[in-house]
Amino acid sequence: MSTEQHNERYERGYAALREVGGGNQDAVIDGLADIAPDMGRYIVEFGFGDLYTRPGLTRRQRQLSIVGALAAMGNAAPQLRFHIGGALNVGCTREEVVEVLIHVSVYAGFPAALNGLTAAREVFESRPDEPAFVPADTSDRGGDRFERGQQALADIDGHAGQQVIDSLKDIAPDLARYVLEFSFGDVYSRTGLDLKTRELVTVALCTALGTVGPQLRVHLHGLLNVGGSREEAVEIITQMAGYAGFPAALNGLTAAREVFAQRGV
Repeated sequence: MSTEQHNERYERGYAALREVGGGNQDAVIDGLADIAPDMGRYIVEFGFGDLYTRPGLTRRQRQLSIVGALAAMGNAAPQLRFHIGGALNVGCTREEVVEVLIHVSVYAGFPAALNGLTAAREVFESRPDEPAFVPADTSDRGGDRFERGQQALADIDGHAGQQVIDSLKDIAPDLARYVLEFSFGDVYSRTGLDLKTRELVTVALCTALGTVGPQLRVHLHGLLNVGGSREEAVEIITQMAGYAGFPAALNGLTAAREVFAQRGV
């Protein structure tokens, strides 16, 4: 690689890191100077110069998906706080960040969501000059949670989602009911995030978790069902190479290839 190429990648990555970091970008690089300066360079060149600046997703979509994935993995609190701040820096609202973290509870459990919300509170409190967080008002949704969940499941995951529910009838019908009532009736039907963003976040965090292949396939179908494209699915999985590693991204792309083949897209 020539010096010119190296500088172009680094400069492109540094500009993206500065946008996300909001003036704190040098802390990421300088914090590695005494032990692994090359790692700092790889983060800038590859993480931001190569991955983050790819076309196909908005900054908002990338940041909310990264927040969801990091919260779900539960092992990178400093990076989660950085990217919560990054989400705000690229135009996401506090409400959107909180919605993503509530959404995480469905796939990674309440402890992961609670830890994510603790990180969000810390970030919000460090930015007192910005508009205060206003919790979403869900009191007027009304209706039956089960029926609302059935409709949401049909709209989002279609036949693939119903297969999951049907597969539980002979062993854990109550779990099937919880999936419908809580996951779809309570969480997915919340305001604050559109369905396409929710499914992008879900594909990202299922890819990052690396242990939920069948559910990843269901939600790849879901993403396509709510208006996402093949290209967007590939982009969000590719992005996860920087946060969950290449094996997770490669496994995610294997799942995506299967889904695309089934749908002929």
